[in-house]
Amino acid sequence: MPSSSEPIEPRTGWVLYDADCSVCTRLARSWTTTFARLGLSVAPLQSPWVSERTGLSERELLSNIRLLENDGRLFSGPEVYRYVMRRLWWMYPFYLLSRVPGLSSVFDWSYRTFARNRRVVSASCDLPRA
Repeated sequence: MPSSSEPIEPRTGWVLYDADCSVCTRLARSWTTTFARLGLSVAPLQSPWVSERTGLSERELLSNIRLLENDGRLFSGPEVYRYVMRRLWWMYPFYLLSRVPGLSSVFDWSYRTFARNRRVVSASCDLPRA
């Protein structure tokens, strides 16, 4: 995991997660190897360089998972999941489903519902912060 200083730039970019959410932290860490194959590193949204590089306040950053490409493009929320699913052959069918009218709304709603309640979920699952 990167320190508070600017990390070494990965081939493609970074998946940025909420380090205060134990579910988010566990998921980000368990997917690290898969992300690396896509040229992505993982880093906490709370890293000072993230706010500096994106120009977003900590409050804005923490509202969603983010994916920051090296060229500065920033993906947020359900689009991060779509970004990853589209690039993994075995997840590509789920990417296509997440784009189907009607199902895309369900996918987005599911993400937003989890994102709003992620700390409650973490606490109720009694997962320690990593």
